[in-house]
Amino acid sequence: MRVAFIGFGEVASAFSSALAARGAEIAAYDVLLEQAGGCDRLRARAHGNKVEFCGLPDAVRGACYVLSTVTTSVAREAARRCVPHLAAGQTYVDLNATDPGVKLEIERIITPSGAAFVEGAVLGAVGVTGAKTEVLLGGPHGRRAERELGGELGLNVRFYCEDIGKASMFKMLRSVFSKGLEALLIEFLVAGERAGIRDDLWREVTELMANHPFEKTAANWVRSHATAHARRYHEMKQVANVLRQLGLDPTMTAATEAFFRRSGSLELHERFSATPATMDEVVRFFNERLPAAPR
Repeated sequence: MRVAFIGFGEVASAFSSALAARGAEIAAYDVLLEQAGGCDRLRARAHGNKVEFCGLPDAVRGACYVLSTVTTSVAREAARRCVPHLAAGQTYVDLNATDPGVKLEIERIITPSGAAFVEGAVLGAVGVTGAKTEVLLGGPHGRRAERELGGELGLNVRFYCEDIGKASMFKMLRSVFSKGLEALLIEFLVAGERAGIRDDLWREVTELMANHPFEKTAANWVRSHATAHARRYHEMKQVANVLRQLGLDPTMTAATEAFFRRSGSLELHERFSATPATMDEVVRFFNERLPAAPR
């Protein structure tokens, strides 16, 4: 089976290794091909796997699957450039981290070519998990892509939903947690470094997560927010001040302070006289009380 990558960066490099191991014929186009020394840089990314680096028309033509792994900002343009070279019988999989609306736009761009469109959402860090990184697939052709890209070609793909956009919505909302936690960790660790206690702080947090199931710990944070938000707000005001004393702009900490301050204005205390039994009650309360943000 011939598979073409449009954009040959970290994702394509990792996934091409798994595809090559299953005997796939791999082609790739990347804008680096148009730069001096670009082909050598791309071959280094291939890690010894046989990849045919060629122009866009040659890469796309005859490929059973065309996997778009470009930067988010050019995902639509990549689809437009591929359309003249696509035909019925081919499948275009957009793996870029775009919002659901952009996925729908790309589907509309690809469909007139006769090729099938599949939405892809890469979960996790490819730099850590490589070709084992999970990919959610969406759209009417997603189940077939799961069988062929997963069962036959060895990628860790999972069909999620026939509605285009749902897999990307999952990824976008997951990033609220993962990218938010990334930013919070960096602020936390830099503060610890300036205070001279970074290792002690890191050890305490990692031991907490290692020794207590995250599901239980996280659920307790959400449940207890109903009754402890006021106390935590005053604590976070002090924490933000400590970071400023360390010479840090408390970006994440200030946002946390603002979140807890807002909780006080929602009259949680009127709904919850005691910590609720489940976090569902707290989540539903916020869903009911928070006003819709302007689009």
